[in-house]
Amino acid sequence: MRMTDDMLATFESLLAEARASADPEPTAMVLATATADGEVSARTVLLKGHDARGFVFYTNSLSTKGRQLAENPRASLLFLWKHIRHQVQVRVDGPVERVDDDESDAYFASRPRESQIGAWASLQSEVLDARETFERRYARYEAEFADRAVPRPPHWFGYRVRPARVEFWYGQPFRLHERIVHEWRDGAWVTGMRYP
Repeated sequence: MRMTDDMLATFESLLAEARASADPEPTAMVLATATADGEVSARTVLLKGHDARGFVFYTNSLSTKGRQLAENPRASLLFLWKHIRHQVQVRVDGPVERVDDDESDAYFASRPRESQIGAWASLQSEVLDARETFERRYARYEAEFADRAVPRPPHWFGYRVRPARVEFWYGQPFRLHERIVHEWRDGAWVTGMRYP
């Protein structure tokens, strides 16, 4: 399932508005994942790519979200842009797939060196006894990669949320919002409205 040209154009137009607005982080999106038995977690991540196939973010696969996606490869995304129109939300629900290694390698290589080293040093989501412990790990990897490019850790890669449902939510005065929903059903997109 791929988003239609109209769906993609709508998203890209809204993202461009958000980038031109006072929004300090227009690519921020809430990512909700769940364990196989339904225990839900949510956190904010950054959109690092999008096309008709879906929406891409990168993370440590050993983190809470990575473990949950291994158990239950479905997710929900929510963009909230407070500074455009009367606020706009875009919600995306669907299955999640790993992006290919070449794509992950290319993105990792584009990151600041400090962030690359941090990806090695951080045992993301694990208990940390003191900040100094993390700083020592960072210094260790900084020394290890001192004279060479930092490779992508094998446990760090991208995920793509493949939309099965996309909602464009347009805020209106008096909470009389407009909601346009696209749902993938029986091999085709079905578009309709929802009450606010």
